[in-house]
Amino acid sequence: MKDKTLDSPLDRPMDRMDQWALILPSSTAPLADRMTRDLRGIYTLWLRDVIRLWRDRIRLIGSFVQPLLFLFILGSGLSPRLGAMGGGGGGRTLGYQDFMFPGIVGMSVLFTASFAGVAIVWDREAGFLKEVLVAPLSRTAVVIGKILGGATNSVIQGSLILSLMPFFHLHPPLMDIAGAFLVMVLIGLTQTSVGILLGVRMTSSQGFMVLMNFIILPLFFMSGALYPLDRLPHWLSIASRLDPMTYGIDLLRNALTGIHYYSVSADVLALSSFLMAMSFLSIYLFNKAD
Repeated sequence: MKDKTLDSPLDRPMDRMDQWALILPSSTAPLADRMTRDLRGIYTLWLRDVIRLWRDRIRLIGSFVQPLLFLFILGSGLSPRLGAMGGGGGGRTLGYQDFMFPGIVGMSVLFTASFAGVAIVWDREAGFLKEVLVAPLSRTAVVIGKILGGATNSVIQGSLILSLMPFFHLHPPLMDIAGAFLVMVLIGLTQTSVGILLGVRMTSSQGFMVLMNFIILPLFFMSGALYPLDRLPHWLSIASRLDPMTYGIDLLRNALTGIHYYSVSADVLALSSFLMAMSFLSIYLFNKAD
């Protein structure tokens, strides 16, 4: 009869904590090893979020359909009434659908990135977040991994819409397309940070969705994604200048159409400053959370 006391630990199936231990080395390691451990943890969390999006085909397709409704239904309905759109810098005028196209690309990135914070709430409800927090991994690395994962997913969604440029008479140079891609990355990082900042204190996914809709809809509608910024009432003009999404949409529109309302340096400075502030706050609050 086999002696149970002689069983090797290798004979036992690994539980989730054992799997994390293989990915993340001992916390007694020196600084270089701790940095390596955190980098592995960031990569693991990033990869998990990307794989979840790829396997959730309904979510992937649904997020692609919503911008199409804006482009083809709203755009087609308003184009005959609004006529040519333009103004600002660049001196160009475009049809309404062509004008709103960069704004819809930004909308796709905005919505996908903002709802990345709900993954924090889902992980908390499922108990996965507790397993991550007891692993030998810094909380800052957890936040960075979630931000990168959410931003990557949002850029994937935005790139799907960006691929429709030829249907809207937009043929920017390759360098401008690369610039638009970098802007999507910046918007994705910013809005994912906002989503995680809100998700840190939320205990209900339903409550998070209500709160997030209350925030991202004003961000989108005040950003100038659907209308020129030089034709606004005074109060709405002030509100749009306080909206960080305004500067991301302006950068996208500049890259794809040549139309812009602020300088590139002002757009980049405003969006980068907001990104740094939101990233710092999300990391700070996550480290303070129980």
